This record gives sequence, C-alpha cells and structure tokens, in this order.
Amino acid sequence: MKKIKVLIVDDSAIVRQTLSAILEQDPEIEVMGTASDPFYAANKIKTEVPDVITLDIEMPRMDGLTFLKKIMSQHPIPVVIISSLTVTGTETAIRALEYGAVDIITKPQLDAKSFIEESKIRICDVVKAAANSRVRRRVQVKEIAVQPKFSADAVIPPMQSKSMIQTTEIVVAVGASTGGTEAIKDFLMALPHDVPGIVIVQHMPEKFTKSFAERLNEICKISVKEAENGDTVIRGRALIAPGNFHMLLKRSGARYYVEVKEGPHVNRHRPAVDVLFRSTARYAGKNAVGIILTGMGDDGAKGLLEMKEAGAHTVAQDEASCVVFGMPKEAIKLNAADRIMPLDQIAQHLITFEKKRKDF
Repeated sequence: MKKIKVLIVDDSAIVRQTLSAILEQDPEIEVMGTASDPFYAANKIKTEVPDVITLDIEMPRMDGLTFLKKIMSQHPIPVVIISSLTVTGTETAIRALEYGAVDIITKPQLDAKSFIEESKIRICDVVKAAANSRVRRRVQVKEIAVQPKFSADAVIPPMQSKSMIQTTEIVVAVGASTGGTEAIKDFLMALPHDVPGIVIVQHMPEKFTKSFAERLNEICKISVKEAENGDTVIRGRALIAPGNFHMLLKRSGARYYVEVKEGPHVNRHRPAVDVLFRSTARYAGKNAVGIILTGMGDDGAKGLLEMKEAGAHTVAQDEASCVVFGMPKEAIKLNAADRIMPLDQIAQHLITFEKKRKDF
C-alpha cells in the first residue's frame, strides 16, 4: 500500500524530531522530510510533492499563514496546522481554516514534546484524514488519544420513549468536524434571517469557537453566537457549542434552550455531535431536522439515527462536496439519513422542508 508522504514544517528541532518519530511509527505514513521554515519547505516541494504538510504558524522569515495562502492559491496540498496558538491567536486559527487548512491541532507553548507524544493517535488520524481530503485552490479568501472512546451514554442516557407531539416550530441540529468551518459558513450564509433556531457542534478547540461564531455573525443574515448555558433557541439565531464543553438541547414547555456542560469525551470529542443529536431526538423528536456535514470519524452517525427514529427529518452531506467523507458516510451506512445532498443544496432544502411542513 502506498504510504502517505508528510512534510513537517516547524522551527523547533524538538518538535520536528518528535513529530517525525510519531508519524513514522504508523505503517501508513512516511515522513518525506522536515523544514525549519517555509523557504526550506518550498525548496523540498520543488523536488517532491508531499501528500500532507504539517505546518507551524509562528516561524522566522515567513509565517505559516502566509505560506499557507501561497500553497492554497498556487498548488493546493492538504495542510494540518500544528501550532502553539494562544487565546489571542484564535483569530489567526480561524483565518488558517478559511485559507484552506484541513484541521488544527493546538500544542502548548511549554512541553510541546510531551503533548505531541500523548496525542499521537489523534495526530496520525488527522494526517490520514487530510491525505484523503479534497482541497481546492483558494483565491483571495476574505484530547487525548489514550482516552477510551465513550458513547453518548456517558453524558445523556438513551431514550426510553418517543418524544412529544409535533409542534409548529422546529429546531435544526447540525454536526461537523474536519472541513466543517467552511461548510457551516456556506450553509449559514445561504439562510434567510427568519430561519428556525439552529444548534451546532463543530469540533474545535476551546476559545476558537467564540472567534468562529463572531466571524459568522458578521457575515450571515442570521445572528450567530457561542452558546452559553440556558441560551434560548429562537428563530433567526444559531448557537455554536463552546470548545471543550458538550451542548445539549432541552425543552421547557414551548421553549427550547441549551445546556452547556462538562463531561467525558464522547467519540473522543468534547463537544460531541452524538450528544447534541441524542438530546435533540429526546426533547424535539419529530420537531427537529438533523444535518451531518463533512468530518473525520463517526461522531454523530448514531445520534442522527436516533433523531430519525424519533421522527426527525435527517440530511447528510454527499461525498463529492465533503472535505472528508467520514461522519456522513458512517451515518449513511446506518441508514440514518432521509436525504443525501450536496452542501450547496442543504440550505434551500431546509427552507423548502419547513414551508411544506407548515402548509401540511
């Protein structure tokens, strides 16, 4: 089997050595080279093109963000950002995703070597997902792995009975991972200002989700915010689960609201899509729409099936429009999706579905 060729770009010799050792342990990965800055990396790419680049942000001579923009505008290659971005660097991280980075792994500013060693399973998984991702040319773009893989049972028990009767108001639950920041942006930007309330889980590190929500709020017709415990789910607004916290949908009378809480990682994620989807199945039932978008792994697949079994309408993004066809693929395998469609059709489908439901 052809190995995935990886080029490591980082100004720290210790990080380069540690990443190389970890990636080389995986039989599916080969480190084709390392570079201490983007200029050395560019010279290596001239002689051999890697399948994936791991890239630091803060480096001498040229920063990683500038290098990423050049790569994605000239010769797109899947890029995974591995950087010690602080809270003040979340804006940079969001821009990296907009410029075309497949995923971001944050390493601490101190003892990065130990962190990388502890996170080796996640790093290898992300690199392999990136190798199978679809990257496109961009022109001027405005956990710890050793943990057991818990299911949603660890946060919210399975449903014992069907949900309440149908109401006139619906809730839209969305789950995404790798490639999801751009997919969510495209989806939300296509929606009118009076769309039903939306709750979203996007796998992102802590602090990043606030910047992500604020950026979406600036460019979308609807309002978008990072969810806080007790926030009401209302028309014309999307709530994004904060990084490192689960988000559950709850209901009190006719009012839907969210609960933001800690808890074990589910499917090695917190927030987890399965947790949001299960709670939506329980408290909204047939009053919900579930949408699973691009992402690595299987988080959300079982939850989407639970939503469908509770009477919700369910949608999965199709393979051709996914950056990584992991989560939607697993949901489709379970027959959890009522509809499978390209990303650019999902917003209009939601609008049409709600109109038909009201007419009915």
